[in-house]
Amino acid sequence: MSKHKLIALFLSTVSIILFTKCSSNPSASIYDYNGVTILNDSIDRFMNSKMDELKIPGASLAMICNGKVVYHQTYGYANLELKSPVTKKSIFEGASISKSIFAFFVMTYVEEGKLDLDRPLFEYVEYPDISYDNRYKKITARMVMSHRSGLPNWRENEEDKKLKIKFEPGTDFEYSGEGYQFLALVLKEIEGGDWSDLENAFQNKIAKNLGMKHTVFIQNQYSRQNKVEPYDKNSKWIDWKNNYWYKKDDGIFVSASSIHTEPLDFSKWMITVMKKELLSENSYKELFKHHSKLNTSDSGTTYFYSLGFITGDNDYENAYFHSGSNDGFTCWYFLDVEKDWGFVLFTNSEYGDVVGENLFEYMSE
Repeated sequence: MSKHKLIALFLSTVSIILFTKCSSNPSASIYDYNGVTILNDSIDRFMNSKMDELKIPGASLAMICNGKVVYHQTYGYANLELKSPVTKKSIFEGASISKSIFAFFVMTYVEEGKLDLDRPLFEYVEYPDISYDNRYKKITARMVMSHRSGLPNWRENEEDKKLKIKFEPGTDFEYSGEGYQFLALVLKEIEGGDWSDLENAFQNKIAKNLGMKHTVFIQNQYSRQNKVEPYDKNSKWIDWKNNYWYKKDDGIFVSASSIHTEPLDFSKWMITVMKKELLSENSYKELFKHHSKLNTSDSGTTYFYSLGFITGDNDYENAYFHSGSNDGFTCWYFLDVEKDWGFVLFTNSEYGDVVGENLFEYMSE
């Protein structure tokens, strides 16, 4: 199994995403698409039922209305064998939702004049892994964050296991973790050359400013002590110490996939995006700009990849979202910058995206 499901993972959920009408009182119950109150107990029953049906060991959920977290609950087990419960301290892998917050982080460098979105990345740092193909000198940060670099998702998924450029950079779309990691190498160089330098920069520029006390790209003692155990589609424990991706990525700032966090922390970043804070208005325009067309649904809505986000037109022109899938961890978030509404779900299973889909269906009945 590859580290990430490709773009189809989250495109499959697009057609059922619906908006919630939120209560003006943050302490009140959540409202569904039709304005009908959904009691917290009802959501708990729904979540427990779906987790039982899909044999999901554990989950943590937060919902935002009017720019505030109005619902936060944990479910099931962090360690199924020991029957250790998921708690509000439990840490999950965020997988590909890393890309959204990394793109946000990148814009701080643009604002500081340390990075130009359209300057070739090789001018900041050479990349020996792909330097055999002269086309790599055309790849920019904008191409990377909109998945137009020409690089594959991960070289391990290629038949020959080699990093390659699959099309002329900037001319097409292919979901690429490799591209994001090239950009991470550039930021690492800007910060001094070590992955710990880049982690410290993320903490100083983003995490500390937003009060995200337990969100890291490189694991620390807290995340290791509180991280839930991963499980496969059959609810079988994944031996993470012997997992290829764990051994390859441990101690590395993997911009496309290594964020470790929990819903309350992650919601702080979502609320910041809703309120368009910390970054400039121009940075948000760049982040939200349509770059890569993904598909058009039966309803006529067209979906795009911006810089680190999936978004749409028509009813979804103010919506930004992403899913994530690592071995044993799947998650989903969605936010609307006009409605100030959002949703984030983390699981230690392979079915977090399915639960997200079903929860949206439930909230639209």
